[in-house]
Amino acid sequence: MGLRRAFFLLTACGLLVSAALAALLWVGCWSLASRYPSVEVSIGTDGIVTLLPEPTPEQLRRRAVLDIVPLAGCILFPAAGLGLAGALFYRWKLKEPIRILMEGTRRIQAHDLDFTIPAAGSDELGQICAAFEGMRLELLKTNQELWRQAEERRRLNAAFAHDLRNPVTVLKGSVTLLRQDASAPQALDRLERYTARIEQYVEAMSGIQRLEQMPVNPSAAECADLRGEAEETARLLAPMLETEVHGPEGEAVEIDRGIFLTVAENLIGNAARFAQKKLEITLALEKDRLLLTVADDGPGFPPELLKSGPKPFGKLEENAEHFGMGLYVSGLLCLKHGGGLRLENRNGAAATASFQIKRRS
Repeated sequence: MGLRRAFFLLTACGLLVSAALAALLWVGCWSLASRYPSVEVSIGTDGIVTLLPEPTPEQLRRRAVLDIVPLAGCILFPAAGLGLAGALFYRWKLKEPIRILMEGTRRIQAHDLDFTIPAAGSDELGQICAAFEGMRLELLKTNQELWRQAEERRRLNAAFAHDLRNPVTVLKGSVTLLRQDASAPQALDRLERYTARIEQYVEAMSGIQRLEQMPVNPSAAECADLRGEAEETARLLAPMLETEVHGPEGEAVEIDRGIFLTVAENLIGNAARFAQKKLEITLALEKDRLLLTVADDGPGFPPELLKSGPKPFGKLEENAEHFGMGLYVSGLLCLKHGGGLRLENRNGAAATASFQIKRRS
């Protein structure tokens, strides 16, 4: 029941009860007052006039009181009825929602979002509580996302600093060698090689910054087309490997094609470096998710990677040309598209990327 309807109903009930009590009081006082004589003579049906005893002062006082009490009841009972209706309205409709909102406000002011606003009915205040709970969830989601980004940035900076330490040390040594022998060709080659490596590191960092700001723009795409693009990517990146591609037929979805292809290229390229003979690529639809699984027959993912997930500059092999960013970038892109990246070992390595999609009829 809405607040307005409940208020009017309680007010009407209070007034009806007060009117009934006032009427009962009036009848009771009139019945009592009738016991006391109010006239000096009584005329019977036969015309005989009978003198009545004169009322005593005590009787007159009681009768005066009985005349005043009903009038006072007509004023006090409605006032009491309205007061009781207001008290009941506050207790039944206002007290609990106000307490919930005040407690929620206090906890939010204390930067505590780990609580739940309970449902407080379906009236206007209940809807406000539900809206307050939605706001709390959005604040919690935003805080968690900010914390995740800050943590990712901290780990990224730490990994960046760690991986730059070795090239910088080599550059310092090369500079020292050049000072001793300005014609040392090995020192010049090393300077050039490691300078290019630092440049690639910086480019990788800039790429991550751009990924965080990349918008997601879904558009219509046939699953058969996505499967064909994944197959073409495998043919280009792993021409010497036996490749199997599986996927649904006759299905259409809304997905950001660029993000899908970037993730597919990263996963296929990563698998191609470790596969021995075979790659298997599978597309599947599960409710509102499109799954892309790339599996190889290589040695599998290291246990540490399976436990903690891909990290920036987390190399699976010591190779200056690859900074271990493929899986990390794929995970970021999947998160932006409402999905995620799952790594597992099953007769080799298998990486499954999920994307939130809308099916088209």
